[in-house]
Amino acid sequence: MNYIKHLNGIFHQFSKDSRLNPTHISLYVALFQLWNYNRFPEEFYINREEVMKFSKIGSNTTYHRCIKELSHWKYILYSPSHNPFKGSKVRLFSFCTSDKQELYLDYPKNGQALVSNININKHNINFIKLEAIAKEKLILDFFKKENYPDLEAEKFFNHYQGIGWKVGGKSKITDWQATAKSWMLKAEEMKFSSRSKSKRTNNSSYDLPLDHFQDNLHVNQNKRYDEPL
Repeated sequence: MNYIKHLNGIFHQFSKDSRLNPTHISLYVALFQLWNYNRFPEEFYINREEVMKFSKIGSNTTYHRCIKELSHWKYILYSPSHNPFKGSKVRLFSFCTSDKQELYLDYPKNGQALVSNININKHNINFIKLEAIAKEKLILDFFKKENYPDLEAEKFFNHYQGIGWKVGGKSKITDWQATAKSWMLKAEEMKFSSRSKSKRTNNSSYDLPLDHFQDNLHVNQNKRYDEPL
C-alpha cells in the first residue's frame, strides 16, 4: 500500500462526497494513522478511546454515528464487538492509483518503517491501551522468546491485568518487557529458595544416627515393671 498515493486518492474522493463533514474526515485520518502503525494489515483491532483521542471526537454518540456512516459509505468496513475484552475490527480499503514502493507515515531517515504496536522487539507503543487479548498474546510470545513456560506468562498477565498494569498499585508501567524480566528473575529466586528449603527439611533428620534418637528417649534399661508407678 502506497502511503502518498492512498492519501491523494482518499482526499480526492472526500472532495467529491457532499455527505462528509469534518468529523468524518478527522475520524478517517485517525483510523488511517492506526492502520499505518500496524503496517497496513488487511484488518486490525481498534480501541474506541484511542481513536476518539486521535480524531478529537468528544462524544461517544458522534463517534459511533460517524464510524458506522464511513462503513456504510464504503470508506471502511467496521465490525463492532460486543465483548468488552475484545476490540472492534476495522478494515480500510485502498485508494491508491499505483502499486509502487510502500511509504509509511513518519518514515525515519535510516530507512526503517514505523513498527507495529504489537512487535515485541521494539518499543512499548500504546501497550497499556491494547485490548486484553492482544496484550496476552504479546506477553505469551515474549515469554516464549525468553524460553519461559506459558503458565508463567499467564500468571504475569493475570497479576498485572488485575491491578491495572501499575507498579506498586500506583504508577503505570512504562516498560512492560523490563517488568516481565523482573518477574522471571523473581520466579527463579522463588524456585531456588523452595528447593533449598526442601533439601534442608529432607536432610534435617534422616542423616542423624540411630543412637541420637535412642539417647533422646531417656529409656531406663533397669526399670522393673512389677513395681507400682
